[in-house]
Amino acid sequence: MSTKSIHIRWPHGVVAHVLKSMGAWSWLVWGGLCLPAAHAASPSCPTVLQHTHLRLQDEKPQDLCQYAGQVVVVVNTASYCGFTPQYKGLEALYSRYKTKGLVVIGFPSNDFSQEPDNNQKIADFCENTYGVKFPMMAKTSVRGPQASPLFQQLAQKTDTTPKWNFYKYIISRDGREIKAFNSMTGPTDRAFVAEVERMLQQP
Repeated sequence: MSTKSIHIRWPHGVVAHVLKSMGAWSWLVWGGLCLPAAHAASPSCPTVLQHTHLRLQDEKPQDLCQYAGQVVVVVNTASYCGFTPQYKGLEALYSRYKTKGLVVIGFPSNDFSQEPDNNQKIADFCENTYGVKFPMMAKTSVRGPQASPLFQQLAQKTDTTPKWNFYKYIISRDGREIKAFNSMTGPTDRAFVAEVERMLQQP
């Protein structure tokens, strides 16, 4: 018994109507047929996190939306700065609150001429000197026209850009609230920790 392949051509308008009416379903087009497939809705990602950066250790792209729903501390770092020992406080903060929904993300930058090393050397320094376990991204620019889109957006939303290394931004779980702290405010300072705790208590 021979078999024949059947090619079904649906009018474009019909397909468009079906796609529109299905809403929560995505469609696979295969062999001329539109087959419905379950669509897993991803959690809402705040606009401020809709960016991709390279990871410091291996330069693999990292979608910052993976941190959606967490309180995020963004900090620009440097290895040869008087504030470099703040790495210790940042790691302590991360270790203390990560199970409650906090993530600290470091962004090495040579914008202030105190981070001349390459990514691998920076990674080794952070791990060997301060035991950094919180996520670190590859070296980037954090101010001016060359600033990464993330830092441009942070500057726009807070009306302030990093004036020096270890400038800090705290982003709420939903991304609607962002607080900026200058380099003089350490990660263990009472005011800074209080703000972190306040945002962690928010849904």
